[in-house]
Amino acid sequence: MKTIKIRNLALLAISTILVATSCKKSDFAINTNPDDVTASTVDYISVLPAAQAYTASITASQWRFLQHWMGYWARSGSYQSEQTTESYQFTNDYQVGIWNNYYYNANNYNFVITNAHAKGAGTYEAIGRIMKTMDFQVLVDVYGNIPYLEAFYGTTYKTPKYTDDLDIYKDLLRQLDTAITLLKDPDLSSTSVNPLIGSNDLVFGGNTTMWIKAANTLKLKLLIHCSTTKFVNNTEINSYVSDIDVAAEAAAIVAEGSGFLGRGESIKINPGYSGTKPNPFYRTYRFNESGNTASSGDISKANIFAVGTNNDGYYQYDGDPRVNKFYVLPTGATKHRGITFGEISGVDPNNVGNKLSSVYGTGLIPKDANTDAWILTSVESMFLQAEAVYRGLIPGDSETALGDAIRESFTWLGIIDPINADAPANAYITGNAGYADVDINAAALSPTQAAGGMYTILSQKWFALNSIATLEVWTDYRRSDIVYGAAVDFDPGPPISILAGASPKIPTRLFYPQAEYNYNAANVGAEGVLDLFNPSARNRIFWDLN
Repeated sequence: MKTIKIRNLALLAISTILVATSCKKSDFAINTNPDDVTASTVDYISVLPAAQAYTASITASQWRFLQHWMGYWARSGSYQSEQTTESYQFTNDYQVGIWNNYYYNANNYNFVITNAHAKGAGTYEAIGRIMKTMDFQVLVDVYGNIPYLEAFYGTTYKTPKYTDDLDIYKDLLRQLDTAITLLKDPDLSSTSVNPLIGSNDLVFGGNTTMWIKAANTLKLKLLIHCSTTKFVNNTEINSYVSDIDVAAEAAAIVAEGSGFLGRGESIKINPGYSGTKPNPFYRTYRFNESGNTASSGDISKANIFAVGTNNDGYYQYDGDPRVNKFYVLPTGATKHRGITFGEISGVDPNNVGNKLSSVYGTGLIPKDANTDAWILTSVESMFLQAEAVYRGLIPGDSETALGDAIRESFTWLGIIDPINADAPANAYITGNAGYADVDINAAALSPTQAAGGMYTILSQKWFALNSIATLEVWTDYRRSDIVYGAAVDFDPGPPISILAGASPKIPTRLFYPQAEYNYNAANVGAEGVLDLFNPSARNRIFWDLN
């Protein structure tokens, strides 16, 4: 055990080596050839764990702006305005780290796929395909059409063409099918042809059954993104994007038979996190390797929409104890206090520093720096399943499936009764009977308000995925026209920034990076002029209802 722990600690350093050998992160070249990183420098066996560690790092650190946009966090009054985030008006390189980091790591997984395939190491190849799919799912959900089919071919495609986002999703589904086939092949998945897979797969230790569940879960996630909901007064209109047969794809997952990630089954890693090599969320929002306060966690505080100014935010409106696991009370206080998104510094002397609730709750980092780092949690998986059941895509009872997802959210955050583990979640569900943001069978409170059903599922995802999967919440917001809180007479959310001159609408996507206009001008130029708020059909992410 001690030997494995020391080995895994070393893997944290390997990721730094890969950054240097694969590409320059700050200006990633999409036409990087995976063969440029040769086996004499590093091989697929060591690249896989380093890439997994990097995935966990960017999952934890990349989405602060969305935490603000989606009503969870807001800038502390101790700091001056963050003009771009709070006005929704920004340039091409706003959040460019998403593009650079996810393309960079997709290239690492591409290296794993290519070189593992050459060696007949099917488990390594399959894991690489699954993780690369996750990276491109993120890139599509943020940018729409992107270089895909011609990416990572070196000088063969110096200026890669953009692939239609819908076509990318179609291919991602097939990539996952290929991964499952590899994992089921007794020869290609044998440990004899997958050296050190038990220690080098930081997620499941080479457990092929769990990786098949992960692939099915990711397939379901892609299909759920292809499912839209429009609320018209107390009626919901559910539909699916064209050109992907969502029902048939879901039926194929069910027929495969391995199921999805369930309770206690998350894609997560822990390669030996410690105070000097901390969990990435802890490092980004609590304390860094040197023990200094992380600036992002000092700048961002609780949003008034989520926690209120006196324990009267949306969480408390429903009597939701999860608020105390996502946030930390102000110093010496017994009630949570948040600040309005976009509030000018100095307006209210109570909206500064330790007078506001902090965003690094104990449910997110229960073991502080030593906490496992999540990539895709059991909580998110079970909410995806709940929606699929509700839509009739997979078998089950929707009330039971949603209840199980809520219970898993409570468990994941550590809200457990010592005698009856699910008692706190059950009390929350029972206590909110008849309210559409918790009760899937709730009737509408008025003819102009939403009833239960999809409104409940999307609302509960908002409550549960705070800090855990904020991109998924932004995706839900865009593939529906939900107004959080409105169905139960709470303030409408997510709240728009009050910064003077801010757009009245949250963006539906981000710009392409300036580097694309500098080095791939013809292809990015063919995408036309981008409107982040009312995009054209070409620039609208294909599943975006708005």
